[in-house]
Amino acid sequence: MTVFSRILVALAALGLIHFPASADPGDVDAAARGVVRVVLIDDSGGDAAPITHGSGFAVSPTMIVTNAHVIREALVDDTLKIGIVPSEGPGTDGGGTFAITVAVSPRNDLALLRITDGSLRLPPLTLAGGVDDSMSMGEVSAVGYPMNVDLAQGLEIRDIFRAQPPVKSRGFLSGERPSRQFDTILHTAPIARGNSGGPLLDGCGRVLGVNSFGADSNGSDAEFYFAVSLRELLPFLRENGVEPSVNALPCTSIDELNAAERARFDQQRAEAQARIEARAAELREKRDAAQLQAQIEILDARDNAMAAAMILLLLGIGAGYTAGQLRAGMGEKPENQTRAIIAAGVAGAALIGASLVWITRPSYSDIEERVAVLMGEVESPDTDAGGSQENTSGDGTLICTLVPERSRITGSRTNDVEFDWAANGCVNERTQYGMVNGEWTRVLVPSSEAAVSVSRYDPETRTYRTDRYLLSQKDMEAAREARGKYNPPACGVTDAARVLGEQQAALIAMLPDRPNERLVYSCESKKAGGIGGALGAAFDEEFGTEE
Repeated sequence: MTVFSRILVALAALGLIHFPASADPGDVDAAARGVVRVVLIDDSGGDAAPITHGSGFAVSPTMIVTNAHVIREALVDDTLKIGIVPSEGPGTDGGGTFAITVAVSPRNDLALLRITDGSLRLPPLTLAGGVDDSMSMGEVSAVGYPMNVDLAQGLEIRDIFRAQPPVKSRGFLSGERPSRQFDTILHTAPIARGNSGGPLLDGCGRVLGVNSFGADSNGSDAEFYFAVSLRELLPFLRENGVEPSVNALPCTSIDELNAAERARFDQQRAEAQARIEARAAELREKRDAAQLQAQIEILDARDNAMAAAMILLLLGIGAGYTAGQLRAGMGEKPENQTRAIIAAGVAGAALIGASLVWITRPSYSDIEERVAVLMGEVESPDTDAGGSQENTSGDGTLICTLVPERSRITGSRTNDVEFDWAANGCVNERTQYGMVNGEWTRVLVPSSEAAVSVSRYDPETRTYRTDRYLLSQKDMEAAREARGKYNPPACGVTDAARVLGEQQAALIAMLPDRPNERLVYSCESKKAGGIGGALGAAFDEEFGTEE
């Protein structure tokens, strides 16, 4: 490796430079679910016959964006109908549906269609929120239905009524420039006739533009292609009452998030180790000082006790001697009898006191006990053992705020959410968490949305993480079937969390290796108010409910 390469690797590791991330196939596949074939159909003869086709993509479950030139003929010929063939679903049995024109803007080659058949609902694509300088030379993907591929596969014109996955091609952004009186994005992802109206996607599967036309290469020059930019698309949609999902956050891969989490964990571990070592050093210094102080205090107390015992001993000896002398002279002076008794009592008390002081003098073993007191290791009798303690278990209603730098979001909402938590993982019969690989885990398999959410909660750090998998219709049917094979045990049942965890593990094993989205939240207890278990459904509303 050259010196220059080593420098680049080092800078990238430090986060000082950022290389454009490659498009994630899983994200492009997820976006492709909402890409459709737009077919012009001649219905004048009673037998519907396709005339030509282009591409389009959903911006709501029933609204589709395409190019104006794709449906131009249908606008001037009322015998032509606009057919919609999705990439999966109803089109698999040879059928499709129809759409009507909502709005057309020939100036910037945009058209908005509405599906007339209520049985078909498409997963909407998310718009990237614009292209900035950081996207220069970023990798992009074009998704659509090029006619040359159909011809190469030997498909007949009627075959386009069958649902088929769209074609994906990769290239790079080459800049933004106005062309044909509207704002376009220049790129190198190959497109052909039939791709018109399909989306140009970034690495996270978000729409950057609407593919429209290619540069004339004359068979020799490099191929460049143009897409209508979001500066044209967003106003067009909003003027026609469509508020699309827009996400302008940086496109970060799951691998980058995992690497950042590992680095974050290593940093936290290093910081914790440094704090432990600093605390240990501080305690050693404090203990050394306490040891010295305890030695001085105990030795002083010991010396004082020994001196007091010696004084009492001498006093006792002196009083005893005096009592003996007085008793010896009792015959000469009778009053000496009383004095002798008093002197004897003083002698006895002094000797007893000397013995007690000597016995109870501090010993060298008391030094360690005194050190413990000075170090605060012995509980103070003033401590209020019955005082109220803050509830740190995290039980109850929590308010969770998204942590963008730890998340990967391609289409989900980023607003705060609330949910209820119980220490045993069982809030109520409807909201339960199982224990999977040491983590509190809940799997949501909605009946309407084509996405599976795996949520994990860490009560110690109060971190809530949701991984979302955007699946094909076939994979969603398999996930729903697997979910239908088990029922969570009732709250309070022995090992309920373990049993539910084992049930969920089989479903989790069916999911792809990496999610399309990861939303990480930091949670805290709700201080005021409370509306009970109803808040437990907040995450269900955000990520879908099970049925």
